[in-house]
Amino acid sequence: MVKVGIIGGSGLEDPNILINPQTVSVDTPYGKPSDHLVEGTINGVECVLLARHGRKHDIMPGNVNYRANLWALYSLGVDVIIASTACGSLQENVEPGQLLFPDSVFDRTNSRKSTFFDGTYSQAPGVCHIQSHPTYNEKLRQVLISTAEKCQLVHHRTGFGVCIEGPRFSTKAESMVFKSWGASLVNMTMMPECILAKELGIPYATTALVTDYDCWKEEDHVTASSVMKVFAANVEKAKTLFVEAVAEIGKIDWSAEILKMKTEARESIMISPDVVIPFLTVRQS
Repeated sequence: MVKVGIIGGSGLEDPNILINPQTVSVDTPYGKPSDHLVEGTINGVECVLLARHGRKHDIMPGNVNYRANLWALYSLGVDVIIASTACGSLQENVEPGQLLFPDSVFDRTNSRKSTFFDGTYSQAPGVCHIQSHPTYNEKLRQVLISTAEKCQLVHHRTGFGVCIEGPRFSTKAESMVFKSWGASLVNMTMMPECILAKELGIPYATTALVTDYDCWKEEDHVTASSVMKVFAANVEKAKTLFVEAVAEIGKIDWSAEILKMKTEARESIMISPDVVIPFLTVRQS
């Protein structure tokens, strides 16, 4: 049996997607997560839902306690994580209202705690030089893509995002530079979630919900109000996708993938191989 963690970005923190939702309060060695977590089931699969910005959406991207969020999901026994994130498009063909499944990310954040191995928690000793490619778990990413195809949701199979610090939107100069790099998306929350999941050895993939064209297009200058206009439709698409994807995830044996990821994570830590790191020990069935 697999347990699925769902990190809901802006607009996707509705506990009603779960059957028999139960609120759970979790504390972690890295502080409190963004909000209470909600446990329940989707299509018979155990799930845990977490609102990245809090259910009141009162935590700005740079202040999200990403480490606590990921640790809280791990502590509740989550095996894989799917996430959603609102993004601006940097390419003409990636249109507002569409979905994109990123295969990489360019990190331009500068003030976020991006590793569990910083000496603040005794069970995370040493320094972790985690491999950042592939950024997202390919097996899980393909499940999301095939589910989007099944649900006939307009989507893009590949592309990378530039993650900025926020909370402001890009300047025109920044937007044009990011576009020239070949990036498909600009976003404020793609990092460091994916890296922290890798440090925990948990397969993770995200779904980008495209809301706007940032400000590189002369006729389209992104504003908070213009973004909100696209949110409702995007959120409904994401809910449809996640409900169906969870069912597909539940049909798959993830044990070999999890063992591989936890082994890779353990081998990334610069410390004696004899040191046991509990959260990188695979649970026995």
